Amino acid sequence: MRFKTDMEALVLGALADGPLHGYGIVKKIRDQSNGLFGLPESQLYPLLHQMQARGWIQGEWEMSASGPARKCYTLLAPGRAELGARRQHFEQFTAAVGNLLIAKERSLG
Repeated sequence: MRFKTDMEALVLGALADGPLHGYGIVKKIRDQSNGLFGLPESQLYPLLHQMQARGWIQGEWEMSASGPARKCYTLLAPGRAELGARRQHFEQFTAAVGNLLIAKERSLG
């Protein structure tokens, strides 16, 4: 299992509620992790390109009345399936860690 820095899963999770542009993805990850996770834009865009090449997300340019056009990313069905698989693995991981920590606490008590 890989959970050290699974930024793909965090990006997929950020897009689960609807389309976002790059800054919106970074902000949602930062805000919903209470600042624990940060994703520099220099790492985000190559990651988004890889995820788009895998067919998990789609990026489309949006025109803006207040500034330049920006790319907005949408989660596609294969991306939702990948997010579901990653959620399941994460739940298994956290349950296993919880079992170990709770078992340790019980033996100390």
